Amino acid sequence: MTSKIRRLTLRAAFAAMCIAPLGMNVAAHADSPVKIGFLVKMPEQAWFINEQKAATALGQKENFSVVNIGTPDGEKVLAAIDNLGAQGAQGFVICAPDVRLGPAIQARAKRYNMKFVTVDDQLVDSSGKPLANVPHLGMSALKIGNQVGQAITDEMKRRGWKPEEVGALRITDYELPTAKLRTDGATQSLLAGGFKKENIFDAPQKTTDDEGGFNAASPVLAQHPNIKKWVVFALNEESVLGAVRATEQLHIASADVIGVGINGAGEAFAEFQKKQPTGFYGTIAVSSTNHGKDSAENLIDWIRDGKQPIADTQTTGKLMTRDNWTAVRSELGI
Repeated sequence: MTSKIRRLTLRAAFAAMCIAPLGMNVAAHADSPVKIGFLVKMPEQAWFINEQKAATALGQKENFSVVNIGTPDGEKVLAAIDNLGAQGAQGFVICAPDVRLGPAIQARAKRYNMKFVTVDDQLVDSSGKPLANVPHLGMSALKIGNQVGQAITDEMKRRGWKPEEVGALRITDYELPTAKLRTDGATQSLLAGGFKKENIFDAPQKTTDDEGGFNAASPVLAQHPNIKKWVVFALNEESVLGAVRATEQLHIASADVIGVGINGAGEAFAEFQKKQPTGFYGTIAVSSTNHGKDSAENLIDWIRDGKQPIADTQTTGKLMTRDNWTAVRSELGI
């Protein structure tokens, strides 16, 4: 745990002990429509935009309001919870910028007597275990990683690629447990399909967006000019797209690249609509719309009816490619 996160955790815990829970906020707004927050770590990404839109649309339909807030760091997370408390919100959905903020988030929510659920990334306690009594809705990270690896394996076979001639670019973020599970799952399926372990190269990323994928991939690709065919996988499609841009900069033909991401959002759709196919072969699409709607609905049911959601709900995805993306998008309601 970093010193900054430790300070946030201690500060929140101290506040929770020293300040009486502000249950009066809920009482004061008992006759008003329920208000909840929807906090996301990267509000500019299409995935999170879709989640917040879906939650807001559900609120308009079922008579509750949603305050959408971007929380890219720990300070903003705690400030957002303070903001919601001041507005009399009764709970929030959160995808935190760092899962280790769990104890700090839990303490601050308790201060305002707010219920909360997590979406996409599961918060952990000081020992790294999932935070107890906090319902979670996310992807089955390992299984979705398996789907990525299987999709790459199948496409390699379709193209007649020999495993010993192919390099795998594994863009990693081992600070985020979800990311590690996804790339571990993809690796597992690749190896089971006959891929050569020694041909898998790690590319640690600093950020999980296109730029982060590009910056992680470029030096690794440059270090292996003898490899002419590449497969690419990561925790999300943005990172894979960034890596694909790096292969283009190094003049690696798009026909010699198989990149498979995870999510199924705007950037993937734009890639599939390009006149010529690129090295971005596909993505394991999951419904961000359903994640936003279902997590908000779970929270509202908990607030209104006292029905605590299932502790851990895991979803899987469906392979989306240039050939089927419109049909899959419609099927998943993205």
